Amino acid sequence: MKVVQTNLAPAAIGPYSQGILINNMFYSSGQIPLTAEGTMVEGDIKAQTSQVFKNLEAVLSAAGASFETVVKATVFIKDMNDFAAVNEIYGEYFATNKPARSCVEVARLPKDALIEIEVVASIS
Repeated sequence: MKVVQTNLAPAAIGPYSQGILINNMFYSSGQIPLTAEGTMVEGDIKAQTSQVFKNLEAVLSAAGASFETVVKATVFIKDMNDFAAVNEIYGEYFATNKPARSCVEVARLPKDALIEIEVVASIS
């Protein structure tokens, strides 16, 4: 098992890692719309979703993976009314590879984020 860490994504805000590599699979921790410096992105769901994908791209790259190798995504959103807007940004990153996905509305996310996404990816 190998811990994945990059300065191009926000540091963990608790006792966990940005991701774990094991048996040619990468498991990311949930990414919220914090910049790499740890500042919450202001703005609507699209702005926050875009930052989450920047963070995911950074941890995937650090693990030797990419959006093309993601096999499962889990999306947590604060308001299911934002589903279409999230899908618009999501589709930009998963245009050709469309991984399995779950999307659930939750009461609250860390730092009062509007969205959090975690992924599982295969490593060649």
